Amino acid sequence: MSVSVVEETLNPYKIAQQQVDAAAARLQLPEHVTQILKTPKRVLSVSFSVRMDDGSFRVFEGYRSQHNDAIGPTKGGIRFHPDVTLDEVKALSMWMSFKCGVVGLPYGGGKGGVICDPRRHSKGEIERISRAFMEAISDFVGPDKDIPAPDVYTTPQIMGWMMDTFSRLKGANSPGVITGKPLIIGGSKGRNEATAQGCVYTILAALNDLNLPVLNATAAIQGFGNAGRIAARLLSEAGCKIVAVSDSKGGIYDPNGLDIERVSALKDSGSIREYGESCAITNEALLELDVDVLVPAALENVITAANADRVKARIVAEAANGPTTPEADRVLAKKGVTVIPDVLANAGGVTVSYFEWVQNLMNYYWSEAEVLEKLETNMIQSYVAVRDLAKEHKTDLRTAAYMISIKRIAAAMEARGWI
Repeated sequence: MSVSVVEETLNPYKIAQQQVDAAAARLQLPEHVTQILKTPKRVLSVSFSVRMDDGSFRVFEGYRSQHNDAIGPTKGGIRFHPDVTLDEVKALSMWMSFKCGVVGLPYGGGKGGVICDPRRHSKGEIERISRAFMEAISDFVGPDKDIPAPDVYTTPQIMGWMMDTFSRLKGANSPGVITGKPLIIGGSKGRNEATAQGCVYTILAALNDLNLPVLNATAAIQGFGNAGRIAARLLSEAGCKIVAVSDSKGGIYDPNGLDIERVSALKDSGSIREYGESCAITNEALLELDVDVLVPAALENVITAANADRVKARIVAEAANGPTTPEADRVLAKKGVTVIPDVLANAGGVTVSYFEWVQNLMNYYWSEAEVLEKLETNMIQSYVAVRDLAKEHKTDLRTAAYMISIKRIAAAMEARGWI
């Protein structure tokens, strides 16, 4: 019996629904409006056949969830991962709606995934999987319908293949169907760094709110993929001391601060664990270090009721989607930990994706400095709005962020006559 309770608690779709309930209750929304927000409007399940390099064929399964399009077309990433589930994709599409809402983008939330392990496939097989998946969902996506982007184990090159496939099917060049593309075919400058850069802007704002100096503020980062790696570099450049980082194989810790350039070089050439055996630390222990800033930048459900009481960080900035469970949120709130929720902390990626889409529609492209200036303005304004609403309602930043988003979506649904 206890196992089933834990599994239910860690189900991302149920967690997303609990978060909607908490914010909707504070807004005193009618029950039927809350129910609409707790369920994706449209969910597509597809299967498709792909030729492998050895000439055999393999059938893959994939999903695309479109949560709510009252404000505009849906928007969200496509992940390639062996553990992709329908509930995960539905939850992620909901989080994307609230992420777009909190930073004021004219989008609803979407998300997609293919059940596969890209590490076990050649470049040619990955290309054929990418093109086949886009063909399978092509009637349901488009620049004015649903706009995918990169996510876990997907890349600008994969986005390029998908955009090319969609354009061929529609008989017209359609760069606006997808974001996170290579620059040469309509990508935006600043997009690769956007998720981490947006997260760092909110961290610096939160440090200021807590009167913690940025210089030598200590930070631990779980996950050394794109977001975690760039966040480590940007925080280090801002004056923070990065004392621990980790990837899927484990982590490294040095209370005197890590040499981030050396760590990045080791990641490229082999493993960050080669930094030194005496520095080895587990992913679990990293979460419990006594630091000013903890950045979960890996997968969901890493901070739970089981370990939240041992989290010592002053600020938890969620660069990953859904790293903290509702039970853990309550524990952290009682401890006075500032949690910058994922829907705000990692919204830099979708913000610059929006900029990319706008540039594609205009066929006019901005400099990196212009992109970053617009990103900083949007992220800081959004952080301040969430912080101020949280103070007004005496609640946490996550609930305040959801309140802003849900109120906005509900207003759009009412304006359309849906409710």
